[in-house]
Parts: sequence; C-alpha cells; structure tokens
Amino acid sequence: MADIATRSEHRCCGGTLGFHEHESEALGLPARFALFRPGTARGASRPPALFCLAGLTCDETTFATKGNALRFAAAHGLMLVFPDTSPRRAGVPGEDEDWDLGTGAGFYLDATAEPWRTHYRMGSYVNDELPALVEARFGAAPGRRGIMGHSMGGHGALVLALRDPERWHSVSALAPIAHPAAVPWGHKAFGAYLGPDRDGWAAHDATLLLRAGHTHPTPILVDQGDADQFLSEQLRPDALAEAAEAAGQKLRLRRHAGYDHSYWFIQSVIEDHVAHHARLLRG
Repeated sequence: MADIATRSEHRCCGGTLGFHEHESEALGLPARFALFRPGTARGASRPPALFCLAGLTCDETTFATKGNALRFAAAHGLMLVFPDTSPRRAGVPGEDEDWDLGTGAGFYLDATAEPWRTHYRMGSYVNDELPALVEARFGAAPGRRGIMGHSMGGHGALVLALRDPERWHSVSALAPIAHPAAVPWGHKAFGAYLGPDRDGWAAHDATLLLRAGHTHPTPILVDQGDADQFLSEQLRPDALAEAAEAAGQKLRLRRHAGYDHSYWFIQSVIEDHVAHHARLLRG
C-alpha cells in the first residue's frame, strides 16, 4: 500500500483533522483526501467511517471546512473521510476548460470513453481504494461504512450505495443530482465519460437504478431546499422519490422552505445526517 504524506494536521472538536496525499492505483496519479479522527471519549478504538462527497468545483477541503460536520461526528464517535472530487493534472485535453466537466467534476464514476478512461476513475477510488486505505492506515472499523454527499456528491453517494449495499451500510444526500441521465449536467458528464450510448448511463443514475430494482436495506435520508437555484433543471428529487416508492425503498425526502444550494443549507441540516449515519453504523 502506498505511502501517505500528511500535508497538515489540526486539533479540532476533541479530535484531529488531517489533509493527506498518496499515490492512487485507481487514478494512476497522486490523490488528496481529508480525514477527521474523533477523540476516544466514546471508547471506540476503531470508529465507523462516514465518507463525505463534495460537489462540482470542490476539492477535499471543501466539505471538511464548510459543512460543519466535525463537531457532530466527534459527539457520535464517527470518523469522517473527505475525498477529492476528481483526479488532478491528468493531462486530458480540455479538462480545465469547463467548471462542470473534468477537474473538480469527476462524478464519482469510472470513465469508459477516451480520453478520460485512464485517470478518471473516481468510482473505483471512492468505492474500493480509499476505504481500504482508511481502514488499514487510520484504524477505521472494517465493515461499518457510511456515505453521504452534496449535489454531484449526493449523486455519487446514492449511486455507490445502491450499486454496492454490502459495502455501504448507510446513505444520505443533500440536494443531490438525483436523475443525472435526464438533466444537462448529467448529459454533459456522462456523454464525455461514458460515451453517447445512453443505455450505459443507467448504472450511474440513482433514479434509474431504483427503477431497475436496486435498493438499499436501510432508509435513505435526502434533504432539499425549495429555493435551490438548480432544483428544477438539474436535481430532480421528485423522480427519485417516485422511483423509490415504486421500488419499495424507504426514502425520507425532506423539503426546506427558503434554502438554496449552498453550504449554508448543508450546515443547517448536517446534524441530522450525521445522526442518521451514527444510528445505523454504531447500532
């Protein structure tokens, strides 16, 4: 397993927040992530890990510094893991031209189309490589993993959990891109990363996965602000709710008057999300 370089480390909320870098086999490039280790007040020598996926244009620092989740994770004895949102400096032509494709916009999938397929493999990185690293090197409890995310990260959390419910034991999302195969962000990203055959997009769309019978054994929590500037064009939570009802998936979709797409919204509901995962992961 690759060496890990700690770029900085900070005492916070009775625990430690570190920013780290390592050589990723999945990406074929250096990868960065942040990790919060809670204190030992709850007596868990190997705490469950909750993976927090950020959205478009973000990196491994964004959710950790803006989400206000650390104090609640400390209270529940949860480790928090914050992956980056894409490979960096992959050398793909055009990867830095648009804010919603390429750098900062990996969509938590493994690209199958050229020229993206060599390095844009955030699906394997988040689903397989990073959990193994965190459990082996930072003492996270094996077999007790949760995943949540915001916007593009909410899409990633829902899709990874529905595709691999034995790996992810709890799931939630905040203003997720819930039906990417039907919205402009998804059309652009999936067309580039996966190619023009839309049949192949279904495995990367939470709404279509539910329609195909993929469910999660635990309830899914989703929060959505009704003043979100991307709600009608890009997010489509109603489609997710309809698919969940048809599939028999327990889904709690909460709508919040006046809240937008920003981290101010995330800060307002994050305590409930951390508690949701703590109940399921700590049992």
